[in-house]
Amino acid sequence: MAIEEALVEVRKIVEDGVNIEGLAKILEILKCPFPIEVLEEMELYTEYLPKNTEDNYNKEKKYLHFLWDILDKTPMCIVANFAIPFRRILAKKLFKSCGKNFIAEENVRFNVPDNIEIGDNAFINKGAFIDSKGGIKIGNSVGIGEGVNIFTHSHSEHEHSLRTYGEVIIDDYAKIYANATILPGVNVDKQGIAATFYMESSHTWLLQMQG
Repeated sequence: MAIEEALVEVRKIVEDGVNIEGLAKILEILKCPFPIEVLEEMELYTEYLPKNTEDNYNKEKKYLHFLWDILDKTPMCIVANFAIPFRRILAKKLFKSCGKNFIAEENVRFNVPDNIEIGDNAFINKGAFIDSKGGIKIGNSVGIGEGVNIFTHSHSEHEHSLRTYGEVIIDDYAKIYANATILPGVNVDKQGIAATFYMESSHTWLLQMQG
């Protein structure tokens, strides 16, 4: 099956709503077929997270999340003209919202997809981790570099089960460079920059390009 034909079939399955048969078909397209009985019994770690049990993490969301992660275990993940559109197709149904021309590279990970909002022309590079338990909004034309970690929740030091949440907002045209860390509650203002290996923990951070 040619790449464009494969993407057309994936898009139709996802737009119609992914059930167990649709999941199995997409896995065949990825050249990593699973027995139906395994797919029916599988559980993902993210299903046990409190925020996913509270939110709408249903079977379809689980299947979409599984497909997002499994792509990076296949050779198809480095076929850019397949992998990038494939992730776009999933993101439209998986995230709370996702704008046009979204690009996610290999091994981008997240935990609560319903709490992710992405604008137009956003780019996330390889190996980024998005802890979206507290919610994250990524604006238009935002660039997130390799190995970036974004956190939106933390645990109490004296009682691990106590959690605090802080939404992260990355405004339009902001750039988060490689291996930077963004902590809960941070707002990266329009055109803001987080430097490589930088850790940002303040509530509102403004480092704007002058021009």
